[in-house]
Amino acid sequence: MSPVAVIVVTWNSAEVLPGFLAALPDGMAGLDWRLVVADNDSADDTVELLGKLAPDATVVQTGRNAGYAAGVNAALKAVDPGYVALICNPDIRMRQGCAKRLVDSLGDGVGIAVPLLYEEGRDTPHYSLRRESSVLRALGEAVIGNRRAGRFPWLSELVTDPDAYRRPTRADWATGALMAISAECRAACGPWDESFFLYSEETEYCLRARDLGHATQLEPSAEAVHLGGDSQVSPRLWALLTLNRVRLYRRRHGAVPTACFRAAVLLRETSRAVLGRRASRAAVGALLRPGSAQPDHVV
Repeated sequence: MSPVAVIVVTWNSAEVLPGFLAALPDGMAGLDWRLVVADNDSADDTVELLGKLAPDATVVQTGRNAGYAAGVNAALKAVDPGYVALICNPDIRMRQGCAKRLVDSLGDGVGIAVPLLYEEGRDTPHYSLRRESSVLRALGEAVIGNRRAGRFPWLSELVTDPDAYRRPTRADWATGALMAISAECRAACGPWDESFFLYSEETEYCLRARDLGHATQLEPSAEAVHLGGDSQVSPRLWALLTLNRVRLYRRRHGAVPTACFRAAVLLRETSRAVLGRRASRAAVGALLRPGSAQPDHVV
């Protein structure tokens, strides 16, 4: 079995890092592994905590707030190409044997394996599987909402079929909080796209991997708790997430489809802004003035 590099990108992560490190031995049980952390110039005691709690870890200092994809790339440069890469957010808490189940599910066309993700305090798994963006799916989400539309594959990116989370299920892409990437997939895809400072970088990578013959697959026997990020509550981050969805779509489609997709996304965010959602108001402003949502941090 290939050795595994646990890749973590940190930025002022001192609050969540001890819990991640405490869960790591159980989560990595049965594997030969090493921890590699790329720190994006944390101003808190993240690096000092790593020295105290994980003295054997390799710490790569990027020297700047470089973004998530750049952090992943910096960490991967310190890893042998033959290693499986386990990309982790520091607010992930792997359950017993999670990583080995992911690693064991790689191969036979699967280049990226993801676990069942649970939100803290909830017993039902998070909907983490996604379909590739399309104009019709963006319209479906705008008109009836992504969870209701998720029952119909042509109307939403979100996969909400409960059966999809009870068996190994392939998807166009998946939430990137925790994913195992085979050495073969790493070699085929190359580095992560650093033009996405935060959000859509895992989408781009999964779609690129799929295009090259390396599917993303859910392994439901692997489980982890995700403490969550700020994208649902921070207007600035939601605006960035929304803009990057449109940017990625533009990369893969022509001008006319992109204009239609952008209009559908704008319709969705406008309808929710009218209902008082502050994050959607910020997204509408960003879509109308793309330069207004420049990122200034990684979470």
